[in-house]
Amino acid sequence: MTIRIRLPGGTLKIKKRDELRRREQKREVPVWQFGNYFVIWWPSGMSGRPSSPNKSSPRK
Repeated sequence: MTIRIRLPGGTLKIKKRDELRRREQKREVPVWQFGNYFVIWWPSGMSGRPSSPNKSSPRK
């Protein structure tokens, strides 16, 4: 069960280890562990999906 709290700057989530996304596991977003639970901060500017590799390199 994931608890989501929407805040003006993003979303605060509380999850157990088996519910973490890959980006949360790799600590690409701020993650804090409290016992068996993880508190994750997803800023508004960061989407839940990884950005495509073509966006970062300009085409010529």
